[in-house]
Amino acid sequence: QVQLVESGGGLVQPGGSLRLSCAVSGIIFDIGTMGWYREAPGKQRELVATISIGGNTNYAASVKGRFTISRGDAKNTEFLEMNNLKPEDTAVYYCYAHLWADTAGWSDYWGQGTQVTVSS
Repeated sequence: QVQLVESGGGLVQPGGSLRLSCAVSGIIFDIGTMGWYREAPGKQRELVATISIGGNTNYAASVKGRFTISRGDAKNTEFLEMNNLKPEDTAVYYCYAHLWADTAGWSDYWGQGTQVTVSS
C-alpha cells in the first residue's frame, strides 16, 4: 500500500521559515512529478509547487521567490523550503505524487496533510 507521509508543519511568526518533507512508502514501480498543494479554510485546494523527475520546477505566483521545492537523491522524497512566510500562507499543505504502484498504471496519490499556521 502506497503512502505519502508529510512532516514539518507548525506555527511560525510572519517572516519566519519552515521546511516540509514528504516521503513515499510502499512498493512502487516508477515515480514521476511530485508537488505540494495547499488548502486554506473556505478556499479550494491550490497548487503551490511541482517538480518533475528531471528537476524542472513550477511555482504559484504567490510563492515564487519565497518557496523552494526539491527532491531527495532517492527521488521518492520531496521537500518544500518556505521562507518569509506570510499570514496568507496559512493552510493545510498536501504532498502529491504521480506514480505507478500497481496494475492500474499511473495514478495520483496524496498525503494526509500538514498544518502550517503563520501568525504573530
